[in-house]
Amino acid sequence: MVRRVGILTSGGDAPGMNAAIRTAVRTALHYNLEPWAIYRGYHGLIHGELEPMGSRDVSGIIQRGGTVLKSARSEEFMTPEGRDRAVDMLRQHDIDSLVVIGGDGSFRGALSLQEQGVNVVCIPATIDNDIPCTDYSIGFDTAVNTVMDAVNKIRDTASSHDRVYLVEVMGRHSGYIALYSGLACGADVILIPEVPYNLDDVCEKLRQAAKLDKTYNIIVVAEGVRRLDDSDGSASPAMQIGRYIANQVGLETRITILGHIQRGGDPTVRDRLLASRLAYHAVELVARGRGGKMLGEVNQQITSFDLAYALAQEKQLNMDYYRLYNILSSI
Repeated sequence: MVRRVGILTSGGDAPGMNAAIRTAVRTALHYNLEPWAIYRGYHGLIHGELEPMGSRDVSGIIQRGGTVLKSARSEEFMTPEGRDRAVDMLRQHDIDSLVVIGGDGSFRGALSLQEQGVNVVCIPATIDNDIPCTDYSIGFDTAVNTVMDAVNKIRDTASSHDRVYLVEVMGRHSGYIALYSGLACGADVILIPEVPYNLDDVCEKLRQAAKLDKTYNIIVVAEGVRRLDDSDGSASPAMQIGRYIANQVGLETRITILGHIQRGGDPTVRDRLLASRLAYHAVELVARGRGGKMLGEVNQQITSFDLAYALAQEKQLNMDYYRLYNILSSI
């Protein structure tokens, strides 16, 4: 019989994690399970940062960004000895199951614990939305809305000064944030890691726009796009691209790197509801003794997948959105 369930957040924080924690705790209590907080992810698990949680412990957190359980990287957990210590810590506290809220790295850590006999269920939470077997991950919607709000403000300045603004957003390997926010903001150019780009074509597009009396342009750049000069490690892709455009086209450019502002903020309604639904079904699986799973939202339905299977898949960008961007941004 499952008696105690540990709850941890790991990897980068994402808006909506607190909503998932709240639901996991209260659903566990509904099923007569004892929810235990594990602070600072796998690092905290190894070092015994655990304590029981009650319903009042998660009051007033649903609207907060970040994670009240905190998060931390753990090089120690990457070693067999570190994982053995994590399993021993769970056994010392009689914790039978684990709900892991995080991204790809967090899931791989959970799978290693599952292979050592720990019952784990994973919930996708990453603003990059790069987890397979789910249409959306917790935090993505909030991050995209944050970017959209920033670009809307930048557009006001761009139009006032007849400039080209390049806005660099997160997405080291995934173009979801850049594509969705750029499309929603009416960006003139969107550059993402999944699609090779020709910067001379971009420059020509800007020249043609100028001939049609378009006085400003917005370019959204994912941080993971190909750099123009790999030897210039100090310059971001947007900075390199901005300099190239200024030199080739003669337009005044400005660079805005949004950075970690995309991680923060109050979660949107969509993220709060998604987090709550995923966490409820995760604890329900735990109560039924089913582990080694990840949960995702597919066609608006919460669906479970074998964790090993999910990690073997690759999230594909929805290219319909990219084709739509090409049509809408054509001159």
